[in-house]
Amino acid sequence: MSSRSERLTVAVLGAAVATIGFGLTVRAETGVAVPQATTPAAPAQFVAHPDHVPPGGTQLRGARLTNPRGNGRDVIAEGARLFVSYNCADCHGAEGSGFMAPALDDARFHFGGSEGEIFQSIYEGRPEGMPAWGSTIDPGQIWALVAYVRSLNQGKSRTTEDFAGETVERMGH
Repeated sequence: MSSRSERLTVAVLGAAVATIGFGLTVRAETGVAVPQATTPAAPAQFVAHPDHVPPGGTQLRGARLTNPRGNGRDVIAEGARLFVSYNCADCHGAEGSGFMAPALDDARFHFGGSEGEIFQSIYEGRPEGMPAWGSTIDPGQIWALVAYVRSLNQGKSRTTEDFAGETVERMGH
């Protein structure tokens, strides 16, 4: 019987040979993995990644997305329930009025207010606080949230009065 270090050396060398020059094929009849010679793999190449790779999904930057669920009353109502369920109101305020995070009811969005851009903000997250929900929330639910967020500014004035009572356009966040 050989020493423990000799067995370990043989095992490590065997694993190295197996990974360099052999692949494993599982036989359907027996379920046993059998080594099989393979051609050497191409050398590793550098793969560039954007700043933020969301877990569980691909990058959506630059995509023109429209809400496949539409903006019907029932989709908006579902989005309103999800807004509360996922604690969006804890940061964005009740009915998107703003709190620790920007208001959503004034149609002014840092990263764009189109359906696709809002989807992307929820899916990928944003710097300085907005978490990426793409691996947590079903895309259908994200679209319901998009419909709800876009409904928040309907019928609301985007102007305010200054101290002299003059109507002025609201300033940015």
